[in-house]
Amino acid sequence: MGSLFNLDSPVMQALGKVADLMWLNVLTMICCIPVITIGPSLTAMHYMALKIVRNEECYITRGFFKSFKENFRQGVVIGIITLFITFILVGDFLLLRNPDLGFSKFLQILITIIAVLFLFTLMYVYPVLAKFANTIWRTIKNAFLMSIMQFPKTLLMIVIWALPLILLYVSGRTVPIVFLFGLSGPAWLCAHLYNKFFKKLEDQVLAENPPEQAPDEDEHIFSDVVEESVLEGDKEQK
Repeated sequence: MGSLFNLDSPVMQALGKVADLMWLNVLTMICCIPVITIGPSLTAMHYMALKIVRNEECYITRGFFKSFKENFRQGVVIGIITLFITFILVGDFLLLRNPDLGFSKFLQILITIIAVLFLFTLMYVYPVLAKFANTIWRTIKNAFLMSIMQFPKTLLMIVIWALPLILLYVSGRTVPIVFLFGLSGPAWLCAHLYNKFFKKLEDQVLAENPPEQAPDEDEHIFSDVVEESVLEGDKEQK
C-alpha cells in the first residue's frame, strides 16, 4: 500500500498530471478573459500540454507564462485573425440559414470548404507557434500543411475539441468537468496525436541547421526552413 502512494508510482504520477491539467486549464481561462490575449494563452497552453505528454520536467505556472511572454506578439496577431475569420464564418452560416436570401448552392459549398480548411489549420496553428519560431505567415502556412498531411489525426483532433461542447449540450451537470478540463484536456489528448510528427520535424530542422550548442528542451526550433521540412516529410510519407 505504501508503494501505491510513492511519488514515483504510476498512480501518483497520474494524479500529478490530472492536477497539472486542471491548473493549466484554469490559467488558460483566466488569461483568455481580456480576449485580445486568447492567442498567447492558447499557445502557452499547447506548449505546456506537449511538455506534459513528453514527461518533461516542468512547472506549469512558470512554463506557461514563459511561453505566453515569448509568443505574445505573434499570438495576439494570430488570435485576432482567428477571431475575425470565426466571426465572419459564423455570420455567413447564419445568413445561409435564411431561405429568403436565396444564396446559390455554389456559394454555400464554397463557404463550407473555407470553414473546413480554417478548422483544419486551427488544430495546428497554436501548437506550431508554441514549438517553432517563424513568421506569422509561415506559421499559419505550416499549420495548414501539417493538417493536410496528418489528415486522419486532424479529423480526430476536431472530434476531441468538440467533446466539451457535446458534454455541455448533453447535460448541464458536466459544467464542472468542462471548467477544469475543457481546454487543457483536449490540448493534452491532441498533443499525443501530433507529438511524434513534431519530434520528427524538430530532428529534421536541427539536422539541417545544427546549433552551436545543444538546444534546451524549452527553446523554440529557430528556423525559417520548417516549411521545407514539412514538405520533405510529406514526400517521405508518399
